[in-house]
Amino acid sequence: MSKLVIFSWLYLLSFSLFAQDIKVARLDCEYKNNPIGIDVLSPHLSWKLISSKHNVMQVAYRILVSSSLNKLGKNIGDVWDTKKINSSQSIHINYSWNKLLSTKTYYWKVCVWDNFGNQSEWSTSAFWQMGLLKTEDWEGAKWIAYEKLADSNVNSLPTDGKKDNHIGNNILPMFRKGFTVAKTIKKATAFISGLGHFEMSLNGSKVGDDFLAPGWTKYDKEALYITYDLTKQLRKGENAIGVMLGNGFYYIPPIKERYKKLKVAFGYPKMICRVLIEYIDGTSVNIVSNQSWKTAPSPITFSSIYGGEDYNANLEQKGWNLAGFNDAKWKSSLLVDGPKLNAQKEEPVKVFENFTVKSVTPVANGEWVYDMGQNASAIIELKVRGKKGDTIRIMPAELLKADGSVTQKNSGGPSYFTYVLKGGGVEIWRPKFFYTGFRYLQVKGGIPVGNKNTSNEAVIEGLKALHIRNAAQQVGKFSSSNELFNKTFSLIDWAIKSNMVSVFTDCPHREKLGWLEELHLMGSSVRYNYNAAPLFKKALQDMKNSQLTSGLIPEIAPEYVKFEWGGDMFRDSPEWGSSGILMPWYLYQWYGDKQAMADYYPMMRGYINYLGTKANKHILSQGLGDWYDLGEKPPGVSQLTPMGVTGTAIYYYDLRILEKIARLLGKKADALSYSKLAVEVRNAFNHQFFDTKTKQYATGSQAANAMAVYMELVEEKDKNAVIGNLVKDIRDRKNSLTAGDIGYRYVLRVLEDAGKSDVIFDMNSRSDVPGYGMQIAKGATALTESWAALPTVSNNHFMLGHLMEWLYSGVGGIRQSENSIAFNHIKIEPEVVGDLTSADVSYNSPYGKISSKWTKTDKNFTLEINIPVNTKATVYFPAFPKSVITEEYNSSFTDADSENGKTKVTIGSGYYKFNLKHQ
Repeated sequence: MSKLVIFSWLYLLSFSLFAQDIKVARLDCEYKNNPIGIDVLSPHLSWKLISSKHNVMQVAYRILVSSSLNKLGKNIGDVWDTKKINSSQSIHINYSWNKLLSTKTYYWKVCVWDNFGNQSEWSTSAFWQMGLLKTEDWEGAKWIAYEKLADSNVNSLPTDGKKDNHIGNNILPMFRKGFTVAKTIKKATAFISGLGHFEMSLNGSKVGDDFLAPGWTKYDKEALYITYDLTKQLRKGENAIGVMLGNGFYYIPPIKERYKKLKVAFGYPKMICRVLIEYIDGTSVNIVSNQSWKTAPSPITFSSIYGGEDYNANLEQKGWNLAGFNDAKWKSSLLVDGPKLNAQKEEPVKVFENFTVKSVTPVANGEWVYDMGQNASAIIELKVRGKKGDTIRIMPAELLKADGSVTQKNSGGPSYFTYVLKGGGVEIWRPKFFYTGFRYLQVKGGIPVGNKNTSNEAVIEGLKALHIRNAAQQVGKFSSSNELFNKTFSLIDWAIKSNMVSVFTDCPHREKLGWLEELHLMGSSVRYNYNAAPLFKKALQDMKNSQLTSGLIPEIAPEYVKFEWGGDMFRDSPEWGSSGILMPWYLYQWYGDKQAMADYYPMMRGYINYLGTKANKHILSQGLGDWYDLGEKPPGVSQLTPMGVTGTAIYYYDLRILEKIARLLGKKADALSYSKLAVEVRNAFNHQFFDTKTKQYATGSQAANAMAVYMELVEEKDKNAVIGNLVKDIRDRKNSLTAGDIGYRYVLRVLEDAGKSDVIFDMNSRSDVPGYGMQIAKGATALTESWAALPTVSNNHFMLGHLMEWLYSGVGGIRQSENSIAFNHIKIEPEVVGDLTSADVSYNSPYGKISSKWTKTDKNFTLEINIPVNTKATVYFPAFPKSVITEEYNSSFTDADSENGKTKVTIGSGYYKFNLKHQ
């Protein structure tokens, strides 16, 4: 038992003599700072607070929303003035006053009062701009296209293995529209969608810095539009809009020569656009897409989200997107139908890290292999010099063959980039509508600069890999004294980044599909690292759009293909579809966002009712089970855990979560119904799978025992015995894992909650058995699909990265206390296990930055922590015998207490530095 010693009274006394301060920092509307294109009728407003004082809580706030920045500066809230509201709420405050108008910009600011009687100054002003709230707001803009896919060839949900309806390549079009700006501009805004993807330019310069816009969706239900501020790019006089379109998931060309995982065909590329120009004299004008826009084939001769992209520079039309271009030979746009439009709410996909070549190696047939050093979701940037008509073909891959050439066997092929030179100097090219996952690039048709070139081939002056991902803000950091853990963090992080686009995908190459189990199983690992709440909410909409009338939420959303070779195995697995129930709850737990529970409650209810129709005496046995667990056979469908265990455990967990959601939403009858059914499922599960003598579930697999404990299916009297069996199985296997995609997260959660982080450490601190260490030892730079980094599967895969959650919650000790919402009551409990001597971990929560930095020596343990304003924390210290705890900067916390052999204290906001000295 440690003893707490207080010695900083003089410091505290001197501190209290100075004026106390509180400041309103970042202001967010719908998770974003100063967003444009908001199509939510009642946006949610949030802010973060900072103070140099300890134990600061907000007790009241006032919000002003104004129609102009001038009025806001005069403290006139002509749109909304809440007056002083006595409340500690600082996140997700629902705008609830005057009706908001499409395209209008609203300005807002906040002041708060704290528990010391201080009032803050007004925050810096922020704004949000509304999008288009109804169809009429498009002001007559039409969907336009170069050509229309015949209705007989439209196939929005192809079946795997089905023959193509047609063979051929489609035209990738570009559109242009010239117009005149007659007056001085106050503001200009574009609202635009292009399917599958578009790139917009204004007066020859790209609009925005996004890539693969807009996000992909279930296109027969909805499409997304993007809002751009054009004010700085537009000029008085003549202007021109240019738009290029790519296929994306909207249309996958069914040509035989290129790889295609599936053959979806919603239609040929199309676009819709409204540009609103507001003048300083109060008038406005709209430029809208219609038949007056001209269209022609672009230099992109092939584009497939799976097969690659080809570009012929000889087909370029110089100045096509500039004012004054002669488009007499272009044809008028074709009017076509299009899906329902909603504003894109998730962050866009953008280009991030640039990887330059680490080595260049010659291989057979005069080709060259470039090693970029990192397996990542990426595009290329080619810098080349050569003759007109010279053709460069670049094949991306994750792995190499024995002869040093690339192989696409594990990632889908043939898939490649092709560039045809126009000649006349150095040419630089990036693809616009295709990305993939790779580390290596094999180049055909060119010679790396500096090498002999007797055949006078094109010279590759430079080749880069440009990492692309969703632009969700990074909010977490991790480092420790254990280098394997640091490398494991990077390994998992690269899989997260590579599969976080407009959908959380499984892999960035052969599938790019939104397999749903990853959302709830890897969700916490993602949230510790990235502010991806809008992307999780987008995933819920994808699920709603993909839900069947039966209530089934298929395993993939958006559902672009129906896999039938395994029956319904790859469509109906409760461990996957349950993301539709669990994600709204997790959004509430992590962000305090209640809206998703209300918006998607009908979807949740439909799915739980569907599961009830599939249950046999309350047992669900369909699906994939503990996918990719470690058995004697190659990985795939669950081997060690019988079908029915994981599905029924998730079913029970769904019911318990739905009961909580129903109560929060005031649906008491539903809550009682779910509670009653949950009891019946629990009894059936234990009757079917629990051995009262051995205290094991089913086969006693790690997944079976862990899920029974985590979901609270096990009786309290048997809980310790079941956990003991879980630990024994791990120890008997010399600290190696067997659980797969579904089970491993729960193994880690149960061990951490039971105070067994030493077991987690031992399981993940070796390289000689399948796991993270083995993957790194085999040269992986991103998490692989199999524990053993098999060359026959994907080597950049999202699904097994559950340890990242423990690196934050265990090693860093940053967790939520029971019943905490959005980390308003934090639990700091670092697990000082194994050979760990230090860790530096932080997470920028909805309330602000939480940090935990600790070091351990033979005689001392130091813990530095930061707790955000408007929250509190309970700190647990490692159970070192005969130790004394001191704190250097503050003493205003409750008396020390003891729990499970650890000393704990409760503190308020602020920075603290605790020292624990062994006696």
